[in-house]
Amino acid sequence: MARGKSTRQPSKSGKQAGVRGTKILALAAKKPDAGAKATASKKSTKAKATAISAPKPPFSATKGYNPLAPKRVGEILARLNTLYPNVTCALHHKSAWELVVATILSAQCTDVRVNMVTPGLFAKYPTPQALAAIEPEELEPEIRSTGFFRNKAKSVVGAARKLIQDFGGLVPDEMDKLLTLPGVARKTANVVLGSWFGKGVGVVVDTHVHRISRRLEFTTNDEPVKIEQNLMTVIPQEKWILFSHQIIWHGRSLCVARNPKCAECPLENICHAGDKTWSTVEMHEDAKL
Repeated sequence: MARGKSTRQPSKSGKQAGVRGTKILALAAKKPDAGAKATASKKSTKAKATAISAPKPPFSATKGYNPLAPKRVGEILARLNTLYPNVTCALHHKSAWELVVATILSAQCTDVRVNMVTPGLFAKYPTPQALAAIEPEELEPEIRSTGFFRNKAKSVVGAARKLIQDFGGLVPDEMDKLLTLPGVARKTANVVLGSWFGKGVGVVVDTHVHRISRRLEFTTNDEPVKIEQNLMTVIPQEKWILFSHQIIWHGRSLCVARNPKCAECPLENICHAGDKTWSTVEMHEDAKL
């Protein structure tokens, strides 16, 4: 039999599995053992890079699957509209300033707890001027139950003083200006701009949006800023405000962090999350926290 015509047997290590015979022979001619290792190393490095990059379809080996396809995204938004048609911010507030304070207090705390604290807080300190006139230590007992109360007290009092000093005591309706207030990052600014001023300049990324956006394969990132950037390319801008509220409510009612209620979820058959508790579709390992 002529050289090169015999059937090549797989190696004991199995590293050549799935590689074309001609490519193996070419690699073997250069470096019998190192070629396959180098190929495997390159594939491994590429896989790791893909796992931390911005959303890039496909997320799995399923041929033709694109989690960011407009039709799929549109269907998810339509089902969310049916589930949560008129949801609004869960933090109770009567002014932009009250919403700023409530959102600062909501960090690492439930909205339910914040709503228990703020009525008494705003009755005692009804304006930014009232809070600006006290020291953070005086505020601490009022907000202790929200957790991280020392840092939050400094942020709230600092924000009140900054508001009076630079903005005449009025909450600005621009992202750049809001971000100058102590304790206000993009999440808080987006909440205030969207819920009070009706301006959709970004997407609120709290723990629910963080978790569910990954489960729905809208992002592979783990940093809130990068997740927001991804969502802003996937979700139409006119939906940014409502989408955030809907996902937050969905995260509380069905898509909870532990043991999500997948069997009850209307999104189940278009969700491929790797940590589903029940599924009628293929589950994707990377689609979870």
